[in-house]
Amino acid sequence: MLWSGMVVVGLTGGLGAGKTTIAGLFQDCGATIIDADQLARDVVEPGKVAWKEIKKQFGNGVLHSNKTLNRQALAQVVFHNPSKLKILQKIIHPRVAREQAARTKAIGKANPQTVIIYDAALLIEAGAYRKMDHILVVKADRLTQLSRVCQRDGLTKSAALRRIRQQMPLRQKLHYADTVLDGTWPRSRLRLMVKSLYRTYQNEARQQGPKRGLT
Repeated sequence: MLWSGMVVVGLTGGLGAGKTTIAGLFQDCGATIIDADQLARDVVEPGKVAWKEIKKQFGNGVLHSNKTLNRQALAQVVFHNPSKLKILQKIIHPRVAREQAARTKAIGKANPQTVIIYDAALLIEAGAYRKMDHILVVKADRLTQLSRVCQRDGLTKSAALRRIRQQMPLRQKLHYADTVLDGTWPRSRLRLMVKSLYRTYQNEARQQGPKRGLT
């Protein structure tokens, strides 16, 4: 284990594959969820360093009138320009990583034998997978991904496909996984699979032995 007295599982997958559903099922079992997307929102709050850097790099056009970040406007900029996407990632990813580490440490101190699910779409791309005890990848076929993303985000098929292609191909993510779940399975089957995995992670968290990560 990388973290003292607990198990930290990196949960990732393709856009629209069903990752959020899986995270919710783990939460129902008793796992603690850390949502990378929420951390990304937290680190770009008005006045914070990342917010200032984004404003400097992309201008006031990516801000709402109340100075909060207009994520939709920013997405329109970066998803059409790979170099600008890299700039944004360099601003956000290190700060999200630090926040994730701090929250993991705090959770571990409060509950040393907890199971933490780190829900992160860019877990592998950002390099965060290296700090996980396990990697769980959620997969789905491309048609299911497109249908879900279009319905959820109100995107056209071409726009949804463009966003899916911005991520690492799902077939590559599968190489990093020690467990794979199919997000197209019936919810009842997914619930049973998640319960079984959660019990395994719980048992691992109870094991004794030298660990590192919270010093």
